[in-house]
Amino acid sequence: MYTYQQVTEWLRLSYNRKMATQRNQTEKDTWKIAERQRFLSLLQQEGKTTLLEVGAGTGIDGLYFQDNGLAVVCTDLSPDMVNLCCEKGLQAYVMDFLNLDFPVNSFDAIYALNCLLHVPTDDLPIVLDKLRAILRPGGLFFLGVYGGEEQEGPHEDDVHVPPRFFAHHTDEFMQRTLAQFFEIVSFQAIPVSGFPWHFQAFVLRKGMLYS
Repeated sequence: MYTYQQVTEWLRLSYNRKMATQRNQTEKDTWKIAERQRFLSLLQQEGKTTLLEVGAGTGIDGLYFQDNGLAVVCTDLSPDMVNLCCEKGLQAYVMDFLNLDFPVNSFDAIYALNCLLHVPTDDLPIVLDKLRAILRPGGLFFLGVYGGEEQEGPHEDDVHVPPRFFAHHTDEFMQRTLAQFFEIVSFQAIPVSGFPWHFQAFVLRKGMLYS
């Protein structure tokens, strides 16, 4: 059994300065760029102006949204990652999912790319409820993770030290779980060449009845 606290501490150690610098120099996949652009277009279409990126990593996506006119706040549990965000001129804080220190209804949008897959399955509903609380009614949430089948624990071939924890889920599990907290605007299962998982791209909305 993996606890949220244990997983968080492992990840904080895994995403050290060396790994943060390496990720900062990695070119972004074309299909990830397309998904990011699709979400930005929807935000612009609906007149959204504020965005929280959780698990922001080096801030590459946060900077993209900021350069396109959004007021962006980034969070990551790794101080080294947050430092790289700040170096890009982003407002960034060291926070994990269960300790997002923002008032309710703070943001028009949330962006979470390949970070919620580090949340233990038992804790996922708690994290989703926390994210829903800080999203404004009618707000949009992009959630992207790798999945397709159920598997929980470190990957055997992970080069990070210590190895990172992952929780992968079927499309059915993700849709069923997310629907308890958000309206599902769209879902795409995107094949990834040379990878054992496909990418699950969700656009979600907080219902107008939530305050």
